[in-house]
Amino acid sequence: MDKTLLTSAEFWNDLSSAVPGVPELAGHVLFKTSGSTGVPRSVAISKQALLVSAAAVNDHLGVTRSSSWGLVLPLYHVGGFGVAARAYEAGSQLHEFGMRWVPSLFREWIETSKVSHTSLVPTQVYDLVKENLKAPDGLRAIVVGGGHLDPILGQVARDLGWPVLASYGMTEASSQIATQGLDSLQRPYQSERIPILPIWDVKASEDDLLSISGTALFSGYASGKIFTPLESFWFQTSDRVSLVNREIKLLGRADFQVKILGELVDLEAIERELVQLSQGEFMANHFAVVAIPDERAGSLLVPVFESHVRRDNVKSVLLSYEKKAFGFQRLQPAVFVEKLPRSVLGKLRRDELVTICRASIIRLP
Repeated sequence: MDKTLLTSAEFWNDLSSAVPGVPELAGHVLFKTSGSTGVPRSVAISKQALLVSAAAVNDHLGVTRSSSWGLVLPLYHVGGFGVAARAYEAGSQLHEFGMRWVPSLFREWIETSKVSHTSLVPTQVYDLVKENLKAPDGLRAIVVGGGHLDPILGQVARDLGWPVLASYGMTEASSQIATQGLDSLQRPYQSERIPILPIWDVKASEDDLLSISGTALFSGYASGKIFTPLESFWFQTSDRVSLVNREIKLLGRADFQVKILGELVDLEAIERELVQLSQGEFMANHFAVVAIPDERAGSLLVPVFESHVRRDNVKSVLLSYEKKAFGFQRLQPAVFVEKLPRSVLGKLRRDELVTICRASIIRLP
């Protein structure tokens, strides 16, 4: 889709159906989910919901007509589409990067286009830090979505002048649910507590699963010409959270927990512990822990590293981890791959990684 179309009233006022012959999808846009597991589905979001979300984010980040949104993420993803919607809602300029991702070219583009606000994924922030690029003047906010930005990496980015803001969102929420404010740039980077946008009502179940309700919520799922509407004003996510004073702390995904020898193990918690034990040597972008099905234990935990990660560091950190880990938390020998399988937006494809690991592990008698 042409980004210029998304900044025109003609598009936003067009209430024709997203799928011909399906009247329920009039005035809707369809997005495929970008989840880490499972088969992608098309999420139907009304244009009105997208603009509600856009207005909330603009207000939260101080966007005005004189601001300039920079479009880096693809428009077929709600993160990129949301950037265009925000530019339209604010009446501000929209500049499109429109090139293959190269950190130095991105920095130059930000400066020459005078972009004030943009959205990136953690992998792109990592690339900026790796090349030690300093941010140009005039850039006010980078909303980081599509995954968790490691706190050490986030702080280094801020030290280089990149105004990274932790966020939490999903396709079903028209993009953002919670986003740090500009005031957080005056404090050390953290992603523990993220302010919830005022358009959302939130609650957590006894199992800490988050549910959301609000006018920016999606309408339902579409598959071909079959539309399945959302049956409630509330949508329960697969994310485990802690909610305190309208701030959200992510505890991990329910589908990233596995049973091993009868004990519940959180894969993301182990990944965070390995990052801490490495004292910043490991970047979350370049390793993961996956669960391989096992008849006896239920699952085996396998740490997987990209090939450029130093093997002596891996050995040292894994030894430190083994000294304190319970039996059901023990890790198998590390597997090394050239690149972790990821989506276009950098999300880890855990299902593909499990397949790779199963082929790499040789089971001894």
